[in-house]
Parts: sequence; C-alpha cells; structure tokens
Amino acid sequence: MKKTLLVLGFLCCVITSSKAQVVGVDVGNIAPEIELPDTKGNVVSLSSFRGALVLVDFWASWCGPCIKEQPTLLKLHNAYPEKLFIYGVSMDTKKPLWTGAIAKGKLPWTNVSDLKYWSSPVVSAYMLQSVPLNFLIDKNGIILAKNIHGKALEDMVNGLLTK
Repeated sequence: MKKTLLVLGFLCCVITSSKAQVVGVDVGNIAPEIELPDTKGNVVSLSSFRGALVLVDFWASWCGPCIKEQPTLLKLHNAYPEKLFIYGVSMDTKKPLWTGAIAKGKLPWTNVSDLKYWSSPVVSAYMLQSVPLNFLIDKNGIILAKNIHGKALEDMVNGLLTK
C-alpha cells in the first residue's frame, strides 16, 4: 500500500511539473525577452507590449521574402491598429540600409536592431538561422505560432482578433 501511494505521489509530481511554462521558442513557451534600440536609439522591450497580440518579425532590408511579406503586415497593422502590434527585429548591420528599408516600405510599427547581425544575443535566444522568421505572441507573452506567413498569418490573426 505504501509503495502504491509513493508511486501515485511521484506521478502526481511529474504530471504537475511537466505543465510548467518555460522561456523558449516553441509554441506554448514564453517568448524570450528582447530589448533593442529603435531607429531613434530608444530601447524598446518586447515585454512592453504585454496585454496585446504581438507579431515579432525578424527581417532584413536585403531579404527578398521579408520585403515581399511587408504588404501583408501593413494590411494587418491597418486592420487592427490597437489590437495587433508588430515588433520588427532587423538583421541589418548598416543603419542607413535598415532605416531606408523602413522608409521605403512605409513601415509604421516598432522596428528595432542592434546592428550586430548574427552575433546578436537575440539570434541565439530565438535560435535564428535565417530570415524571414516570425513569432505570434499572445497578450501573456506565450508563443501561439511561429514562422507563419501570408494567408495563414492573416487567417490566424483575423480569427484571434474578430472573436
């Protein structure tokens, strides 16, 4: 009987501890913090957007697929200006290229970069291997989806924000 109680107690501990959320980049994880300067040099943290749906978008001015995705992002930004926030993280190393791409694309959302390219600590925190890469994060900082683009991104955001 003692053995059975001990096994049941152990199983209870394992089951309850396995549901603890961790910081990571898998769906269901808490998104790692990002604190980088924007185009004016002001540090903007990802956690400052808690309470809203956030799309963290890793991109670069030299990335064709990233630039191709911008009209979709603009459409979503304009459809939900107070409900969806886009936090663009540039992988550019030269500020003029980064700010020029923002101006050319007329990107109104928060754009940050440390201009370190692949040596940035954010790269390792998000296990970034290539761009574009994005993470859709809920109001509590939990990753809902990653690497979701185009119509799939639109459908998911529309579904979440038109409830």
